Amino acid sequence: MLVATATAALCVIPALAGRAAAVPGTADGRTAAEDAGTAAGGTPGPYAFAEDAVTVEGATDTTDSVLLRPGRTYRSSVGVAGRDGRLYYRLDLDPVSGAYVSATAVPRPGATVSYSDGLKVSLQDADGRNCSSTGSAHFGATESPHPIAAWASRETGGRQYACQAAGTYYMVVERTGAADAASAGKGPAATEPSASRAWDLELGYVSEPALKSASGPTSAPEVWNSASPEALVGDAVHRSGGAGFSRAAPLGQGIWKDRIGPGQTRFYKVPVDWGQQVQATAELGSTSRGEGSVGTALVMSLYNPARGFVDGVGAGYDGGQRSAALAPLPPVAYENRYALNDRVSGMRFAGSYYLVVHLAAQVADRFGEGPFGLTLRVGVTGAAQTAPAYAGRPTPRDVFAVPAAGEETADEGTTDGTGTGDGGGPGRGGIMKLVAAGGIGTGSLLMLTLGTWTVAARRRAARTLRPAPEDADTASASLPVPTPASWEHGATRGR
Repeated sequence: MLVATATAALCVIPALAGRAAAVPGTADGRTAAEDAGTAAGGTPGPYAFAEDAVTVEGATDTTDSVLLRPGRTYRSSVGVAGRDGRLYYRLDLDPVSGAYVSATAVPRPGATVSYSDGLKVSLQDADGRNCSSTGSAHFGATESPHPIAAWASRETGGRQYACQAAGTYYMVVERTGAADAASAGKGPAATEPSASRAWDLELGYVSEPALKSASGPTSAPEVWNSASPEALVGDAVHRSGGAGFSRAAPLGQGIWKDRIGPGQTRFYKVPVDWGQQVQATAELGSTSRGEGSVGTALVMSLYNPARGFVDGVGAGYDGGQRSAALAPLPPVAYENRYALNDRVSGMRFAGSYYLVVHLAAQVADRFGEGPFGLTLRVGVTGAAQTAPAYAGRPTPRDVFAVPAAGEETADEGTTDGTGTGDGGGPGRGGIMKLVAAGGIGTGSLLMLTLGTWTVAARRRAARTLRPAPEDADTASASLPVPTPASWEHGATRGR
């Protein structure tokens, strides 16, 4: 009887999934193209904006700037350099809370970008003084359009910072690079398609409470384990990356595999608690098609929970397998914020750290449209430590929280490319929402849950016993060593 009931309950899943898919505006009802829409007219693009993002228009002066509130996500756009390329948004800050603002720039389909094209974000007071170092991000050596993010902050406590008074502040978002020449009608950039096209923006605003006590370290730790971690080996589990920060696929420690096409960007998130260190390596699989090489084909960037850039690395590609690994990073600690190095100061919060992987569009010119195999080796080491004694809660309240083990990865199987569940159907959270929508009784719900977990367990067992496929074309020619470049803040560093 139990088996029959469980089977009947499981049969409800496809029907409920179909019913949810027909409801517009819901997470389960959105198509991949809708999730990746970027242009104002709904043209499909490379980025999935947050579903709850509020559309706002940036002002070209402070007087008409719109107010942003902490914990909310906003959608906007920025034009070419010049008057339309510098936008203002307003913040009302108290005297004790830290404020972190971020902007993710998304060039629209068909745009071209150069090495120096990028985005600059700053937070200023009413007298035009920057509250912190200006954050910047550039497309770098890939010269391939993809989402890039920059951040700025107003910090309080610990030592004397600027912008300590309560009052009105302004987030300034500005396009930089070749677009400057385009706006002036000078140089090759003036004729580039991207020179006259706006970039879409996703804006974030995180508020951090002050500490209960002002006493404590006021400098970053000088000694921490910077040794290269032991390599992770074993079979990989498939996990499709999301198309945006809000759709990042959750990854724990382990080996994960995915597929990525030229011009695509994949988002993943890794929970890292206070006192823990994160490591990551991205490997682009080999191919038997094409010839030649691409100097910087694969780039991997790490962002902290406030979408602040921490570090990045790039690798070339000649058809043979290539890897790019982040250099050792310090354990997450509140005191890291006092460091001058971005790689250290960015590791100041616990929470979800984002791995963003992009494959340059130019790879298609030499090796075809793919997709290509992508392997991520993710490690999280160290024992979790007690969180700092905050005097209140951050906004959003869970931004510095680490999910309990298994909370975000209910099924270790494939996801659907948006980081929301298993590729063969909704994840456990999605199933519970479908059950609620369908009005299933408590008894049937219990049997549905037990049956679903049983099926998931059998799938995991089957994957464990299945041998991994053999790699192809491992005898490619060696890749020419590129000339070392001076990487700017926000750009990836070469290997």
